[in-house]
Amino acid sequence: MSDNHTPMARSREVSASGYNGYLMLLVALALTVASVLGLLHGISIAQVGGSPMPVILAVLGLIAGFLAWCGFYMIQPNQGAVITMFGEYKGTDRTEGLRWVLPWMTRKKVNVRAHNVHSERIKINDKRGNPIDVACNVVWRVRDTAQAVFDVDDYKEFVNIQIEAGLRSVGARHPYDDFEENETTLRGSPEVVNAELQAELNERLAVAGVVVDEASLTHLAYASEIAGAMLRRQQAEAVIAARAKLVMGAVSMVEMALQKLSEDEIVHLDDERRAAMVSNLMVVLCGEREVNPVVNAGSLYQ
Repeated sequence: MSDNHTPMARSREVSASGYNGYLMLLVALALTVASVLGLLHGISIAQVGGSPMPVILAVLGLIAGFLAWCGFYMIQPNQGAVITMFGEYKGTDRTEGLRWVLPWMTRKKVNVRAHNVHSERIKINDKRGNPIDVACNVVWRVRDTAQAVFDVDDYKEFVNIQIEAGLRSVGARHPYDDFEENETTLRGSPEVVNAELQAELNERLAVAGVVVDEASLTHLAYASEIAGAMLRRQQAEAVIAARAKLVMGAVSMVEMALQKLSEDEIVHLDDERRAAMVSNLMVVLCGEREVNPVVNAGSLYQ
């Protein structure tokens, strides 16, 4: 079966040929004033039986002046006007100030300033299927006005939807947290996750001519239904990790103590006394409570 789907041709922004509005303002004023004076003069001539042609010319001049006044528009800093004529894209005017084009050309202004969007908290499943609540902050701006206007229906709504979709996609690639495996986690690797989220959004929003300058997670927590259980799990894993480190340190200290006693010939220990000392030292070093020593007045063998 053949695939008849053809990819959509992407629009590309080009510069529009607008005119200086201040110069055209003088022209429109002069044309309007001249037409009004001509109309008054033509009416006076027609009243005494003269030719009506001056009146007709004055009326045409007033119509032309009215059309000229319809061609003005204002461009603010970091703003663009997408110019079309009878449905055909003619370019984008980004020149600041008062501008003018032919009155039958339509102008759609597009804000190219940076936008800051803080998404709502959404519930997703992380890599291990645990439900989590996440939210993000995204700074974006329109880079190509033609794509933003012609290639998507509503580029602002498109951006908001893609932010949620991108957040879900990135959140599902990584676990919330991990004590055992050295992998990227949502909580432990914020720089990596934020960079991945920005790249994901730039890829999704390229079709709309939008570029993301910054993206970062602003909220990250387990969902309420498992928050208590996961907190106990985190506490247990933290205790295990701490215990493991404590035992490794204690073993190293016991080994150092026995080696020092042997080298300095402070005391000679046979296997049984060595085992007893190791047991006592491990209890002292690994115990959580204060140790109460017991003095042995007799022999270890009695």
